[in-house]
Amino acid sequence: MKRNATAVWNGTGKEGSGHLTTQSTVLNKTQYSFNSRFADGVGTNPEELVAAALSGCFAMKLTFVVSGAGFTAETIDVNSTITLDAGAITNAHLTVKATVPGISQEKFDECMEDVKANCLISKLLNVDKTYEVSLTN
Repeated sequence: MKRNATAVWNGTGKEGSGHLTTQSTVLNKTQYSFNSRFADGVGTNPEELVAAALSGCFAMKLTFVVSGAGFTAETIDVNSTITLDAGAITNAHLTVKATVPGISQEKFDECMEDVKANCLISKLLNVDKTYEVSLTN
C-alpha cells in the first residue's frame, strides 16, 4: 500500500502561499501559508496534519488492541498537540479519553502500552511523547 499527497508553493516563504492535495482528495487544494503555520492565518499547516495523523492512527490502533483483548470500545477520543520549538517538533502530547465497558484499568493500561509501542505514526515521530489518559467503563 502506498499513499501520497502533493504540496504546491508559490512565492517567497513569508509572503507566498501554497495548497495541499491528498490522494483521497479529502484535502483538495487546501490552502496553507506562513500565517497559517506560524500565526493565526486561515488554512492548515504541516504540524496540524501531523497531529491529525497521530490522533487518527492512535485511536484506530487502540480500538484494534482493545478488540483483540475481547472488549468493544464505545468511544476512543484522542487529541494530539504537536509542539514546534526553535524550528523542530519537540513533543507530542496525546490526551486519550476512552469508554470501554467491562475493561479493567490494568487491562486497559496493557492495551495502551501496546499502542504506544506499535502505533505507526507514533513510531514515525522520534520525539518525546506525553500522555494524559482517562478511562470510563
